[in-house]
Amino acid sequence: MNKDTVKGNWKQLKGKVKEQWGKLTDDDFDVIAGKRDQLLGRIQERHGISREEAEKQVKDWESRDGRTPDALWFERY
Repeated sequence: MNKDTVKGNWKQLKGKVKEQWGKLTDDDFDVIAGKRDQLLGRIQERHGISREEAEKQVKDWESRDGRTPDALWFERY
């Protein structure tokens, strides 16, 4: 999968991410920009949870609805 495809997927997924982690702002999404590690950090910061809990929540979210985690992110780590 090329970066253009992933970029398109990220634009579509932003709404679902916002539903799951409602405290994330538009500025957060600009920083996250499809990068999993950035998402983890912003979830941790905005929701006041540990890195481990953020990781657990993201893993659970990634596996929902038959999503393929590798297809979601520009950079996994």
